[in-house]
Amino acid sequence: MSNTESKASKIAQFDPNGAGVRGTNIYGLPFSAEESEIVLLPVPWEVTVSYSAGTAQGPQAILDASLQVDLYDTDAPEAWKAGIHLLPIDEELLQTSNELRDRAERHIDAIANGESIDPNSPVLESINEACEKMVEQVEKQATEWLNAGKIVGLVGGDHSTPLGLIKALAKKHGDFGILQIDAHCDLRIAYEDFEYSHASVMYNALKINEVKKLVQVGIRDYCQQELELIRQSGGRIETFFDEALKIAQFEGATWKDQANDIVNTLPEKVYVSFDIDGLEPGLCPGTGTPVAGGLGFAQAVYLIRKVVESGRTIVGFDLNEVAPGEDEWDANVGARLLLKLCVFAGLSNKVMQPA
Repeated sequence: MSNTESKASKIAQFDPNGAGVRGTNIYGLPFSAEESEIVLLPVPWEVTVSYSAGTAQGPQAILDASLQVDLYDTDAPEAWKAGIHLLPIDEELLQTSNELRDRAERHIDAIANGESIDPNSPVLESINEACEKMVEQVEKQATEWLNAGKIVGLVGGDHSTPLGLIKALAKKHGDFGILQIDAHCDLRIAYEDFEYSHASVMYNALKINEVKKLVQVGIRDYCQQELELIRQSGGRIETFFDEALKIAQFEGATWKDQANDIVNTLPEKVYVSFDIDGLEPGLCPGTGTPVAGGLGFAQAVYLIRKVVESGRTIVGFDLNEVAPGEDEWDANVGARLLLKLCVFAGLSNKVMQPA
């Protein structure tokens, strides 16, 4: 039986109104990666997080929570038929992350205590080398699925994890822009001596020539160095600070007009990088570095919907910094947000039918 015949048979037999079943794939869907239009790459990695840990458990937590998400979507009621598949979570990568995290914590504590740090220390070198290897592994795996004709999304892990996917997309698609929803700029240079820090991912992404534009939304925690980098970027970085957006709203601006202004700064091809701490902290209390302020869930969804309505193509996406939390609220929100990202990517690439 061909993949097409197998998928058609599964669609005919699957009940989208039924309860999610443990042991099935994400959202309880029955499709293999080969049968799915969207392939999700889980990266359980959090070596360089600088505050609270837990994001390495994000992919598994989102997978578990996804079984509670109903499949009907108002933007694409039968989106599930296109197929969404989460690849197996790499337990070896998770173990490496946990081991290196212990070393990284000692390094971070030493910095916090004002101790002198040797930039050439074996510990620091081992962490930077392992992080580089993780980026290369993600790039290789993403390239394989992109070459297979799939839309690839990434589920972190901390925000350092999507760099390999961004590199793979640059080789596949050429020029594109990044829409980053985040509380932080992530433009620090080797933060805490980590070259692939979660706080440096956009600084590293801008080293990729094909990334022609970085549009940041919801930013509300940043340093002077990052602000100067934005100001000196010649328009390559455009930041919509959360405070400025809110002040304009208080004085009469609508989110519709603001969202259109944001979308108009983006090129035709767009990569969406969604750090869950870009949302209001009440929606993600377990994330590593929550910050007061931020976007509401519907507000963020509205913005990405506007990207699709503008005719732009979402070439890929990530959702990162989801930590399970004691009440699993972060994972619940993350699973629902991830489905919307899948839907909007599917709609923009015309592999899903709009309502």
